[in-house]
Amino acid sequence: MSLLRNILVGLTLALLVGMFLAPAQADQWNKKTVVTFSQPIEIPGKVLPAGTYTFQLLDTVSYRHVVQIWNEDGTELITTILAIPNYRLEPTGETVINFHERPGDSPSALRAWFYPGDNFGHEFVYPKRRAIQLAAASKEIVPAETVEPTESNLKTVPLVAVTPQAKEEPVTEAIQVLPTHPEATVIPAKELPKTGSLTPLFGLLGMVSIGLAFALKLVAKQLS
Repeated sequence: MSLLRNILVGLTLALLVGMFLAPAQADQWNKKTVVTFSQPIEIPGKVLPAGTYTFQLLDTVSYRHVVQIWNEDGTELITTILAIPNYRLEPTGETVINFHERPGDSPSALRAWFYPGDNFGHEFVYPKRRAIQLAAASKEIVPAETVEPTESNLKTVPLVAVTPQAKEEPVTEAIQVLPTHPEATVIPAKELPKTGSLTPLFGLLGMVSIGLAFALKLVAKQLS
């Protein structure tokens, strides 16, 4: 009984450490990122006032390009946005957010979001009518929804790519490699919080190994 009790103590300690480190690993899954905008920005369907927001992916494995935007502390869901994959040649160690170029003083329209270290990102899909306007104003291709998305069809909404000439093309042809030069990083790195890294994972594995080694040592001692 004493042997089993000691083994359980060792494993419990390892599990408790894992519970404290688990949130940092979760950020790698949902790409949770807190960003601060110093001016209003347009997102599909609405304009966000200047402020701090939490971006993260919808918790699903079937389609990894559905983005949720929450308030700063993650207690209020503001909107859920359909996106398509986009790519960049040089991943960076900080969050990068791209906007469509806009004339005048109107709010900049959110284009894509890249999580630190990823060479792929999420390009936001706009309602078709708005996509036509954005494409003409920015001289860029804009992904568009052909029907209004709902919770039930969010992952199966037919998409097209709208050109600056208001022509529709297959959305796969709209996927572009976005630049990573400083002009593409609209939000300065100093305004971004630190995001999760693999360090906590290594720490968790180390502590679990220590716990298992401790348990095995006790077993060997009891058997000798």
